[in-house]
Amino acid sequence: MLPYPLHWTERLAIKTDSRILFVVLDGVGDVPINGETPLSAANTPNLDALARDASLGLSTPVAPGVAPGSGPGHLALFGYDPLHYEVGRGVLSALGIGLDLSPNQVAARGNFATLAPDGTIADRRAGRIPTDLNKRLIALLQDAIPSIEDVQVNLYTEAEYRFVLVLTGDGLGGRVADTDPGRTGEPPRPAQATTQDPRDQKTARIIQQFVEKATHVLHEADIVKEYDPAPNTVLIRGVDTKPNLPPFQQVYKLTPGAIASYPMYRGVARLVGMETPPADWSGSGERTETKLKLLREHGDKYDFIFFHVKKTDSYGEDGNFEMKKKQIEDFDAILPDLLAWKPDVVLITGDHSTPVGVKAHSWHPLPVLIYGPHVRRDGRRFTEMDARGGSLGTLRHLDLMPLVLANALKMKKFGA
Repeated sequence: MLPYPLHWTERLAIKTDSRILFVVLDGVGDVPINGETPLSAANTPNLDALARDASLGLSTPVAPGVAPGSGPGHLALFGYDPLHYEVGRGVLSALGIGLDLSPNQVAARGNFATLAPDGTIADRRAGRIPTDLNKRLIALLQDAIPSIEDVQVNLYTEAEYRFVLVLTGDGLGGRVADTDPGRTGEPPRPAQATTQDPRDQKTARIIQQFVEKATHVLHEADIVKEYDPAPNTVLIRGVDTKPNLPPFQQVYKLTPGAIASYPMYRGVARLVGMETPPADWSGSGERTETKLKLLREHGDKYDFIFFHVKKTDSYGEDGNFEMKKKQIEDFDAILPDLLAWKPDVVLITGDHSTPVGVKAHSWHPLPVLIYGPHVRRDGRRFTEMDARGGSLGTLRHLDLMPLVLANALKMKKFGA
């Protein structure tokens, strides 16, 4: 039996012509500083107008006190309990850049990072290096490390400081802990298997050798010495093999499309079965015009569109209040373009909170907005404080897909 809410939602969901727009402002939730959050301080006339005619509430991504990664946060939003479906971020990144993983492959997400002279991590993202430099470094490492033992090593640029590591070979497992300590001022952690399974032990050994070899190559590279902070090491996280999840189309009776500029989010969409229309995602940033072009050209294929905005999270991690506020205002400016798709129901929320005072993902519940013809209109703004008193109350991310389906009249009655 499928876990909640997939099992009973699959039984009740019906196919109709109504449309659902599902917007994720990554890391949008925050904590007040001097009485304001980036959401409350932002000038958002379009979002305010939508919120006045919407239901508001707060949603917990996974569980109280748990700060989720982007993968678990999005899986929960899509109705897949991340405590049941644990998926390494490497798989999501690999799928997001268009790779199709086979059973004998293990994928991991990598960061170019800066190692201080004392052996601790000075910058986990090496100053958010540009994607062009990433590509040059990946070519350097790929040439220097084509294989380790009997395992083929393949490296791919994701975006900015992020890359994807794919290991191909016999006897590999996916249960390996991150080498990223998650904070600066600490040394990288050794790659260690989280089980006694020989397959996981082998993968951990290969990854540790890769990290050591890559760090040596980067330390010797002239191109690295030109940058400050220098991308002179790598951190590995999210090691996993590809799992099998029940398809989104089957569970919800929807034809879903995903529009996201960052590979990881296209990856989680592909993992659950959403279509990701092709585009030129070269460059960096939100690439808003590309996303809006996809919506205009491909939107009529779908009755469900997941639309992702990344930089609200990035500036939260940087502790930059003003730039996070600006990203929210930039989203507000394109909201009319999204509504031009003529959705019947609109959901807007985040996958997790990223408070500028924390500079990391946090456990704080997210404001959530549901707009449609059958909602209770709360007459409020879309802010953390307004959401706290909204008619939706306090929810879990797992509750949101059944709610938007119901508001789109895509759920039949339960029982007699």
